[in-house]
Amino acid sequence: MKNYLWNLFASIKNGQLAKRSFIIQTQHKKLSIEFLNVLWDESLIIGYKTVKNNKNKFIIFLNYKNNNPVISKIAPISKPGQRCYFSVNQLWKIRPNVGLIIVSTTKGLLTLSHCKKLKIGGELLALIV
Repeated sequence: MKNYLWNLFASIKNGQLAKRSFIIQTQHKKLSIEFLNVLWDESLIIGYKTVKNNKNKFIIFLNYKNNNPVISKIAPISKPGQRCYFSVNQLWKIRPNVGLIIVSTTKGLLTLSHCKKLKIGGELLALIV
């Protein structure tokens, strides 16, 4: 997992704790965009857009329910020193009762349920509660 993805996790978490309506992220990478697309598909963020003047910056609009943040915790599962790869059979043993699990696959970043439907294994990136 890249350093900019850890920075994105921290920015979203800190923005939610500070009850901000949006945050500005400075590293515009393909993996970051895929991560934000997964969050948007699961309705965890309102959306994001690229800044017109600077293509490397984008604004992330955070989502709240009853003045409480939708994302209370983003915990990385795979770490740079210890990667966690799971096959399809191992993914079926995981029960996502706690929150949303994001998996990095050959098809891009997907949720655990999408990986089970497509029968694809991969690296577990983050747990979002």
